[in-house]
Amino acid sequence: MSYAFDFRDLHEYAGILAHGVEVTLGLTAASTLLGGALGVAGAAASAAGPRWLRSLVWLYVEFIRNTPFLVQLFFVFFGLPSLGVHIDEMQAAVLAMTVNLGAYATEIVRAGVDSVPRGQVHAAYALGLPGKQVFRHIVMPQALANVFPALLGQVLIVMLGSAVVSQISVQDLTYAANFIQSRNFRSFEIYLVITAIYLGLAIALRRVLNRFGSGLFSGRTR
Repeated sequence: MSYAFDFRDLHEYAGILAHGVEVTLGLTAASTLLGGALGVAGAAASAAGPRWLRSLVWLYVEFIRNTPFLVQLFFVFFGLPSLGVHIDEMQAAVLAMTVNLGAYATEIVRAGVDSVPRGQVHAAYALGLPGKQVFRHIVMPQALANVFPALLGQVLIVMLGSAVVSQISVQDLTYAANFIQSRNFRSFEIYLVITAIYLGLAIALRRVLNRFGSGLFSGRTR
């Protein structure tokens, strides 16, 4: 079996691919910020919230971790309008990615909270610090530092998983590849190219976030 590779006309679609990369990175950035904040809030509720709130967080985490992301995306985009909540495809993608990342981040950060030595917490209370300040200034910085690599890995998983948002017509990188393939019928070439682009994005994002984490949490890990 022989196959003649032909990448010659792909340069004509460089603008479409660049727009797809921009959308993918934009979705990743928005969901990382919002999902990270949701994860910290969820971990705080799990660690120090009232029982009813801890139960709600547990249900949320279990629901998200035990259902496919694509189903969650469809639920947001196709299901919410039935309840009168109308959002466009970009908003649906950001919401689904945020909720998904938030659930996993909740468990990751909660594990980080559990890793902080209890002696430091007792010492802070002995010095007269109120509970909120102990959690904010003693527990959470160390917890985030301890679990930052795991959070980074989850962010990358969410970015790569964002490829399915093309199913609701979000014009991300995979959408761009599907569009190009429908025009030039060079499936192998275009999917090889976007595979390489996703690989490059993942490596670059890991390095950027690792450098950011090294500067932000320098000296805080134990």
